[in-house]
Amino acid sequence: MMTILATAFLLAPAAGAETYRGYETPAYKVERRIGTAEVRVYAPALVAEVTVRGTRQGAANRGFRILAGYIFGKNDGSARIDMTTPVGQARGEKIAMTTPVAQAGAEGLWTIRFTMPATYTRDTLPKARDPHIRFLDLPERRVLVLQFSGMPGDKVLVEAADRLRGIAAAAGLKPQGAPEYQFYDPPLTLPWNRRNEVLFALP
Repeated sequence: MMTILATAFLLAPAAGAETYRGYETPAYKVERRIGTAEVRVYAPALVAEVTVRGTRQGAANRGFRILAGYIFGKNDGSARIDMTTPVGQARGEKIAMTTPVAQAGAEGLWTIRFTMPATYTRDTLPKARDPHIRFLDLPERRVLVLQFSGMPGDKVLVEAADRLRGIAAAAGLKPQGAPEYQFYDPPLTLPWNRRNEVLFALP
């Protein structure tokens, strides 16, 4: 698994787009900064995603493997597609509010998402051979984001989401739905050099 994840980040990144360490990233504008958090407005984007059942980490590994297979060439035409960053992860189902740590670590449905390079459209993107992969045109969206470093274990992610909820409450913002997580770096990146983010949708 580590080899698959590392290899994905070695694919040649796309040129001419907003980048992070050489890899294309989704376009956004910062509307407002609130302490260490940001209100961002993301531009419309084309994404590939897959929903799998398991623990958060297990689902992330399996979902990444499926999507990495697609961009490696498991598609009509066997085309290779540039890797982008970040990799997104969110709950793939609505869940009852229980203890936060249990929510992060328990078995459930998780959706893993890759943003497709901006050079592609739904018409030009190769079709996936795996029927579990979906393609979506995301509309413009407004989100509250907190960036943090470290190894993204369940406890760390829950604490980051709780911090962001506190920031939102203090600013009079009303985050919607469950948190979404974004991971920017290859698996061998040192913890203090990692860029992780937690997001909440805003109205």
